[in-house]
Amino acid sequence: MSPVEIPMNARPSPFVCFIWFLRFLNFFTSPELSSHGALCMFSALDMEEGLEKILYGEGHLRTRTRIRCKVKSTFSETRLVPALNDLLIANPSPAAVSRFRMGWLQALDQGVEEDMESDPYKLDTPTNKNFLNHLGTVTRFGGIPFDNTNSLNVWSSGLWISSAIGSTAAMAAAGGKVQDPDSTELQYLIREHMIEPNQTNDDGLPIRHEDVDTGMIATGQKLHLRWSSQRGRIFVDGSHLTHNLELGDELLIDNLAPPLKMYISGERARALRMGV
Repeated sequence: MSPVEIPMNARPSPFVCFIWFLRFLNFFTSPELSSHGALCMFSALDMEEGLEKILYGEGHLRTRTRIRCKVKSTFSETRLVPALNDLLIANPSPAAVSRFRMGWLQALDQGVEEDMESDPYKLDTPTNKNFLNHLGTVTRFGGIPFDNTNSLNVWSSGLWISSAIGSTAAMAAAGGKVQDPDSTELQYLIREHMIEPNQTNDDGLPIRHEDVDTGMIATGQKLHLRWSSQRGRIFVDGSHLTHNLELGDELLIDNLAPPLKMYISGERARALRMGV
């Protein structure tokens, strides 16, 4: 008997029946049934017709930006799976405060950092002193040194990060803006940000919600987080995939994850060109 043949006249054991029962339950609770398939070009009802359109050149290939997130702990650095829709970075308890420091990373000149480590007096000149005074907290990801600039201490209910595709879901419901699906920018939104009346930024200016709570992450920009709570968690595209955070963990977030390539119909492509 070949490996693909199934003896239909054999009586299954109770254990096999139980396994098939669990698979039956999993079918009705799987994410495939809870998703409405917004990115699908066709359904099971018109799959044959849809595949013919793609094979004969009627499909339009597009790319969709995904979110890259690196987590640096004390002894390890982890790159999470690319997120297509969004990331939620928050305390595991919805009633607890999420504390983190948020800023922007800029690549630091390798030669300057080597001089700082080998001979600090070597940089004891007016020009170098002026440069060093503008440096924030220097950190590394993948062995590359970065300067952390424009940082801000945040007490909130967490942080949303979404792609253009994900901006129509939780991000929009939380008060963010809906982006064009072809956009490569990411969007962030601080949830329930608690700002003290006299809280100021690094330049001594008052911090206002409209200035810091929402914004965009363009190509080339890297958002940096240093987790300041005892516990934290990253939720990737919902609750199915998570990554735990501990005090002192650092995150790098940008749009350099491998993009998703997908076909869209000719009607949808024309609608996108018209802005519908």
